[in-house]
Amino acid sequence: MSQLIRIFDTTLRDGEQSPGCSMNLKEKLQMAKQLERMKVDIIEAGFAAASPGDLNAIKEIASIITNSTVASLARTDKGDIDKAYESIREAVSPRIHTFIATSPIHMSYKLKMAPEDVIDKAEEMVKHAKKYVSDIEFSAEDATRSEIDFLSKIFTRVIRAGATTINIPDTVGYTTPDEYYEFLMALRNQCPALDKVVISVHCHNDLGLGVANSLAAIRAGATQIECAVNGIGERAGNAALEEIVMAINTRRDRYDYRFNVDTTQIMRSSELLTSITGVKVQPNKAIVGANAFAHESGIHQHGVLNNKSTYEIMTPESIGLSQNKLVLGKHSGRHAFNDKLVTMGYKLSQDELNEAFAKFKEIADKKKEVYDRDLDAIVSRQKMAVKDTFVLERFVINSGNTITSTASVMIRSEAGIIEEVASGDGPIDAAFKAIEKIVGKTLKLEDYSLNSITEGEDALGDATVKLRENGNVYIGRGLSTDVIEASVRAYVNAVNKMIEQEEQNKEAI
Repeated sequence: MSQLIRIFDTTLRDGEQSPGCSMNLKEKLQMAKQLERMKVDIIEAGFAAASPGDLNAIKEIASIITNSTVASLARTDKGDIDKAYESIREAVSPRIHTFIATSPIHMSYKLKMAPEDVIDKAEEMVKHAKKYVSDIEFSAEDATRSEIDFLSKIFTRVIRAGATTINIPDTVGYTTPDEYYEFLMALRNQCPALDKVVISVHCHNDLGLGVANSLAAIRAGATQIECAVNGIGERAGNAALEEIVMAINTRRDRYDYRFNVDTTQIMRSSELLTSITGVKVQPNKAIVGANAFAHESGIHQHGVLNNKSTYEIMTPESIGLSQNKLVLGKHSGRHAFNDKLVTMGYKLSQDELNEAFAKFKEIADKKKEVYDRDLDAIVSRQKMAVKDTFVLERFVINSGNTITSTASVMIRSEAGIIEEVASGDGPIDAAFKAIEKIVGKTLKLEDYSLNSITEGEDALGDATVKLRENGNVYIGRGLSTDVIEASVRAYVNAVNKMIEQEEQNKEAI
């Protein structure tokens, strides 16, 4: 039987800590469930020592995930490891992932530690982690710029101390495929202890080689690949999970390996992450980009019409796309609506179904056709809903190219109904300023975008707002066939997330 390659997903840790990709608790839980549905082997749920909120999020994820290992990251520090264990102790399959830098430049300038002290510290902390759980992963940060002799020594010691997985990352995306292969083979030859454990790699994409380096590492004996959905992560991101899996799946003539990932969940995972973070993939992104299975050129269209394999090396169905559409409209009933959601993979409670159906009817009255992506948007927003501290009651906009735009916005809260008027540079700016008056805070608008969920003049407008306060970014989403209403709802949603997070932080303290 071919070698099993374990998929270690770090979307919720390395991915979530990248700029613009932060998630609240509900969003992390929904993403974790989808990763489990996709059958990734290990979910790195976060860095417990980063904050009380992160620790609590990992703990919540560990309590609901039953079919994947849940890992928590920790520095080689006793306090970090204690918090990591606290966060995953209830997991069905817990893992502590501890790391220390091993390159001369990191040891000298960041750690300010002598090499022997780094080895001693790593060994000591792996032993400490081993007291808690049997599954211990050790990572040598910046391994590809480290000396092979030194890595051989530290790996031998931590394996003897109880490490069961050794991660040899290309932390800064510096290496190249041939170089990485030779590096790993030389390291395995010098460190026989590596044959007793799982060899893992974690490749960043600074030179656009994350996936290529990961595949080269598999050839060199790595049996665990660390990656992220859509390739999100620090700087230029991580190796993209979907690209690695589909490269192996499509080119089995070159890669005689197997994996547990359900590839038909790839597109849903990608779209869910985009929905949560507001960070969209470029249209020409491999596997999950909007153009990945689109053909506009006449030559391409002619070839595909005759035989799809002329220009498609994999099928849309293999990643969860369908060429068939079941169009729902205002005359559709609750039974057809529920059946459609079930076929899309959603299982809603009766109350959730009632709420989603009401929203569907509201949109169907404004649109001729409601598409799968509309339904995804409706249900995803509902399941990621936050406490409605502020609820939009109504708004009135007065705007034109010869007058100053003004907005009157009415918001309901526990304190009652508040209405404010503001002027601005256009209707959206005016509405945002009116909401800011109601909230009583000066907020920085980090980013604002507006996209259409589907095609047509009656398409749903999908607005994304990113607000920054005290160094934290809050992402709000709003849906409506009226783009101004979608924008106002997105701003209110971002404010509600900010308030909910502030309340959670107070409770954690």
